[in-house]
Amino acid sequence: MNYSTIKKVVACSMVTLVGLAATAQETTTTSSTATVFGGRGQYRTWSLGVNAGVLTPVIPFGTNDYNGWNAELGYGAFLKKQLAPSFALKLDFHRGNVSADYDTNDGRSPITPGTPASFDTEIHYAIALKGVANVGTIDFLRRSNAINFFVQAGAGLVDYKAYPNAPNKDDQNVRELYIPVGAGINFKLGNRVALNLGYDANFLDADNLDGLWKNGASNKDKWSYGYAGLEFSLGSSAKPNLEWSNPVALMYDELKDPTLRQEVEALKTRVSTLENTVNQLSADADGDGVSDRFDKCPGTPAGTAVDGSGCPVTHPEGSSVVAPSGSTIQFEFDSSVLKTSSYPVLDAVSSELRANSTARATLEGHASAEGTDSYNMNLSRDRANSVKTYLVNSGVDANRLTVRAFGESRPVASNETEEGRIQNRRVEIKK
Repeated sequence: MNYSTIKKVVACSMVTLVGLAATAQETTTTSSTATVFGGRGQYRTWSLGVNAGVLTPVIPFGTNDYNGWNAELGYGAFLKKQLAPSFALKLDFHRGNVSADYDTNDGRSPITPGTPASFDTEIHYAIALKGVANVGTIDFLRRSNAINFFVQAGAGLVDYKAYPNAPNKDDQNVRELYIPVGAGINFKLGNRVALNLGYDANFLDADNLDGLWKNGASNKDKWSYGYAGLEFSLGSSAKPNLEWSNPVALMYDELKDPTLRQEVEALKTRVSTLENTVNQLSADADGDGVSDRFDKCPGTPAGTAVDGSGCPVTHPEGSSVVAPSGSTIQFEFDSSVLKTSSYPVLDAVSSELRANSTARATLEGHASAEGTDSYNMNLSRDRANSVKTYLVNSGVDANRLTVRAFGESRPVASNETEEGRIQNRRVEIKK
């Protein structure tokens, strides 16, 4: 087979196969339930391939001892594990013959006087572990890729024997290390099948592929394998193939999913409703600190002390409560819970503090003498914090309130009588 004929066959084959792949990718669709961060378990990641092609004892960027190379049939197979959309590991195998003649028409002298004019080497096997990287695609806008360009490289072991015309041949098989480096294109033909077109340049770690030790380590032998084949994806048909997935497009699909969009729209509606509710709750036309939604006495004059319902605070006699410069809040025995009778006084204090943005208050907690000193100290602090919580909830800035605890150390009445102890269970509000 001459070089011109090989070029014509390869060119025609490429045109036919590309046309077939292009047609297939237009008619093939793959349903995918995969998610961007769902992990490799949601994909098919194993595949098995077979191929056949042309073996030659030459590469584009190097020559061997024999210059008149021939094209021989080669065939192979591989097992591949896809680790990511862009990278895989492949255990690759091929075999066949490589042969060449020593062509003196180019003016070169014979290799060695008496050297046979040709060689024919049988490659029993060449097996290698390769890393395969998908480096680009011409259809990156698709939800699922259909054409991938790849490069691959690795290391392996080749077993071969040169005969019958090669000099210095060994009757035993020769095993040597070799480095395969290659590139190619994958065309997706269906949910499980892809077409592979590829080329590998194989660098032998020896100079005896042609049976001739001519230049030794300075000119190690090489051979090429150009091939076409089919790759079959293994695993459940319900899962997409990881090699053909497009994470960017998949993320877009997730965002445009109708169910997700409906949930987003419903969430936007709920947020809008919540914002309107918050606006209604925060509206306070008369500025008394009680929102219009709960204000039972709208239009209260500015500066009027109001209770939690927005109405003016009054004494039992009917006069408005004016918050004193100091107020006292009483508590039950062994309790830090506010009495309801304290609310009008606290509301008046809150109104006064809110009306004067620079005003501050100190909340001094006290206890009667029952119990230990440490217990009463904590109880007095809890009572002062109860008052602080009420004032903060009514709209007073917490930074304007200082809590101090004195326990039983500052009684205002004798702890020998119950009447005196009642007076000592208190919080004093000082401004």
